[in-house]
Formats: sequence, structure tokens, C-alpha cells
Amino acid sequence: MSAPVVHPSAIVEDGAELGAGVRIGPFAVVGPRVKLGQGVEVMAHAVVEGNTQVGASTLVFPHAVIGGRPQDVKYKGGDTKLVIGERNVLREGVTINTGTEIGGGVTRLGDGNILMANAHVAHDCVLGNRVILANNVMLAGHVRVHDGAILNGGVGIHHFTTVGTFAYVGGLSRITRDVPPYTIVEGHPSRVRGLNLVGLKRARFPEATIRALKDAYRLLYRSDLPVRDAAARLKVDFAEVQEVQELVRFIEASGSGRLGRQGEEPGRAFAP
Repeated sequence: MSAPVVHPSAIVEDGAELGAGVRIGPFAVVGPRVKLGQGVEVMAHAVVEGNTQVGASTLVFPHAVIGGRPQDVKYKGGDTKLVIGERNVLREGVTINTGTEIGGGVTRLGDGNILMANAHVAHDCVLGNRVILANNVMLAGHVRVHDGAILNGGVGIHHFTTVGTFAYVGGLSRITRDVPPYTIVEGHPSRVRGLNLVGLKRARFPEATIRALKDAYRLLYRSDLPVRDAAARLKVDFAEVQEVQELVRFIEASGSGRLGRQGEEPGRAFAP
């Protein structure tokens, strides 16, 4: 692959590491501790700063600010990080902050994510792979978003909340509780509305798995059984269906505060 191409008006500070094929557009700024992987493109007026690593083939669109300091009054200027995987798309005006000293020190994105215009990812968040944040989505600190989740426009996620795998969050929803995997959640206040059947089919989940998740959903959300009793039955009846067991584990962990971490004490770090 070719050598990096830097526009004459761009500022790439000494110490920055540019992989093969990197392109830096007009008036972009790349800080001295930034590492850009092969084929990364930083477009006009974008800023990549801080102790930030960006994986191969990621696109940083105009006016995005990547690796900025946390917007947290407890942050004391520590050497925290932002780690971004490969093939991510960070559209116009996206902001992603580094971690904080008490939150594990790292904000992390996996591979193949799409963050649409003006989305914000706060300090110590962890995003998995193939996550979509639509326009103006706001993630507060310490949020986790698992693989394949979709958050629609204007969604606000409370700090220490977890969004499960292949969950679908409706636009303008206010999320203050964990979002179970494979479900649709929306509203203000938000609540579970159904299964994310479209997402499951698009992801080519087997029909048998989808039927099992439908049965699990009806038992958990449409029956008169207490959640604890419904979960106990699902552990037995669908012991061989990994996705149902994941849904049960998620709900049980959220109920105890272990997964969503809403009750986590300030100063108690968790591993990214």
C-alpha cells in the first residue's frame, strides 16, 4: 500500500504514527500520541487527539473530534486512552472521549461500527462490533453496547447502562435501564415492546432460534409468571438454545446490578 498522504494545510504533530495508505484531509489535526492504522482517512477539519489508536480502514468524517478529554469533573488529567477497531465509520461531528482514571482508563470501540452525524460516545464506554448509532445519539459515561445493536436518532443512554446484542432502540427514547438482547425498546419512559425480528432475520439467525426467542419473550413479558420463575423455566426448556440462555443471563444480571452496573460506586473501576 502507498505511503501516507497529508494535505499541506493539515497539522500532523511530531510523534503521530501513520500507517500505509493513510489520508489526512485539509485543515485536519492529528495529535502527537495518535496511531492511525493502515488505510485510515481523516477528512477535512476533523481532529484526532489524545492517546488514541484508530484501526485500519476507519473513516473519520469532517468536524469529528476523536480522543478528546472526558467531560467528567472527576477527571484529573490522567493518561487515559481511546482504542478504536477496524472499518469504523465516524460521520460528521461525532465526538468520542478517552476514558477516566476511575472508570478503567479506556474508551473502546470494536470493528465495523457506524456512528452517524453528531453522535457522542462519552468516557469509558465500550462498544462491540457492527453497532449503529444514528444521528444525535448520546451515550453517557460507562455505557456498554453489545454486538449488532442499533440505537436510532436522538436516543439518550443513562450512564452505567448496558444495551444487549441485537437490541433495537427506538428514536428519541430515554434509556435509564438495561436493554435486553434481541428486543425492541422505545418510549419515554422506555419499555420492551417486542422482539427485534427484522434484525434477527437480517442477521440470518436460524428459524428455530427465532421461534425459541419468541417463546422466551412471551414467557418473560406476556405471561403472568414472575420474571424469576419464567427465567428458571427457560433455563430448563431451552437449555440448548444459546440465545435464550444469553437473554436469561442478561435479565438476571441486570436485576442484580452486575451487568448494567447502575449501582457501581464512584471510584470503583471495571475492566473494559
